[in-house]
Formats: sequence, C-alpha cells, structure tokens
Amino acid sequence: MNHASTLRKLLAKTDSTPLVAPGGGTPLEALAVERAGFDAFYLSGYAVAAWRHGLPDIGLLGALDTAEAVSSIARVIDIPIICDADTGYGDEASVYSTVRLLENAGAAAIQLEDQAWPKKCGHMNDKRVIDADEATRKIAAAVKARQNPDTVIIARTDSLSPLGIDEAIRRVRMFGEAGADVLFIDAPQSMEDLTRIGSELDGILMANMSESGKTPAMSADEFHKLGFGLVVFPTTALRMAAQSFNELFSHLKKTGDTRELRDRMFGLDELNDLVRLDVYNNIGR
Repeated sequence: MNHASTLRKLLAKTDSTPLVAPGGGTPLEALAVERAGFDAFYLSGYAVAAWRHGLPDIGLLGALDTAEAVSSIARVIDIPIICDADTGYGDEASVYSTVRLLENAGAAAIQLEDQAWPKKCGHMNDKRVIDADEATRKIAAAVKARQNPDTVIIARTDSLSPLGIDEAIRRVRMFGEAGADVLFIDAPQSMEDLTRIGSELDGILMANMSESGKTPAMSADEFHKLGFGLVVFPTTALRMAAQSFNELFSHLKKTGDTRELRDRMFGLDELNDLVRLDVYNNIGR
C-alpha cells in the first residue's frame, strides 16, 4: 500500500479519533516521530525555513527547497508525509508543477494556501490573500495535477485575519467544491471561531496547534470534540530545540564545560540507535 493510500485510510477514521501529526523540518525529527508511534509526519514550511536554512517564514524559499526537504525525509521514514507547500509558488501552472514535484519527492498530502506572495507564517500579522476565485482555481489545478488519485490535497485559507470568519468559511467551501480533501482555516483566534468552523463546515477539517500563536492552546482531543479530524503540531520540536540550543551554548560559553548537561542529552549509543546505525551495519551480512 502506498503512503497516500495509507493516509486516506487514516483520515477516513477521523470521525472517531483524531489523526495527530507532529511536525518539523528535518529527517531526524521525522525519525523520532515515527519511533514514537505516530502515523504521519507534518513537514512544516516554517520549520523548513528555520531548521534547514536559518531563515524566517516570509516567503524566502521555493518549490525545490520544499522538494529537497520531502525527499530527504521520505528516504528514512515509512509513514506518510503531509507537506506544507505554501502557496504553490506561483499561479495555477506553478501549482500543477509543484504538486507533481512533491508527489515524486514522496509527499502523501500537499497543503496549499491562498496568501499573496511573499507569504508569511499563518500566525504573523498583516497577511494578504489573493482573490477567492483565483485561489479556487489553484486548488482545482492541484487536484488535476496529482498523478496518484490517493494523494491528499489540503486547502488552507489565511483570510480569517484580514477578511473575517465568514469569508474564511466561504472560501474553504469553495475549495471543497473544487475537490480539496481536507479544509484548513489557519489561525482562528477564539473558541467562538473554532466552534463555528467545526459546526458549519462538512468534511475533514484540519487544526494547527502553534504554541504561543494566535489559536487558543488545546489538545488534539479537544480539537476533535469541536469537529477537527486532523491536528498538526508543526513547530513544537523546533521551539524546544531552539531553546535547548540557546541554553546549551550560553552555558558552554560561560563554563567551557558540558558535564552538567549530560542528563539532558542523548548518549552516543542512543543517537546512533535513532538514526538506525544497526540497520546500515547489518546490510550485506
């Protein structure tokens, strides 16, 4: 069974239980997600920008950067990858090309949004969105582009902040009519917004838990009770790691010694186990 088909089967069960997908931007995070027992990994555009390039999520990367990130992760894990593809990096033709590129790189699901380029992280201020009809044509192009009919198309709108909840709901309904498999209104700012989204929209809905972002902090089960089937935690690992980096290097600069931090880090054997050294050592034996 291919990963897109596997993901569709998982999404079909979300009426009874949420599909939780931790996120990140690196193969190491993906290996840890898989080893923890999760069924899918979310490749975050923010995490790709920050982890792999040391850049903010403000539209500085392109399709090839995303494809490289997907392929490096698909190489080492055996669970579906849900790929954040920003705006598709252009017009309808660009979206068509991007979907083909990311499918071939190993994405089981491809998420596209309606921001104007250069886009921003969904939890930043002053976002701009393109016309709803143009955004819908881009979603239709993505649906048409997929070579594997099981590849999941996730349609995201960032219109809630600039245009309001009514327009956001209208847009994702249009996206659903264009063939999107999962609907995603990013950065709801209140329980009222979340309740309306969950109660007024049909189909599989996605929620994004961006800690300290605009959306109220909730668990996957709490999101599910409101009607959300797919819940992603896109940058949790990145945030924890960034804090650890700062604390480590500050301590090392001050003391020149890491022995006090030993209980907060993997040993060499533990790290070798995560990257499956034994698998590679046993090849050919």
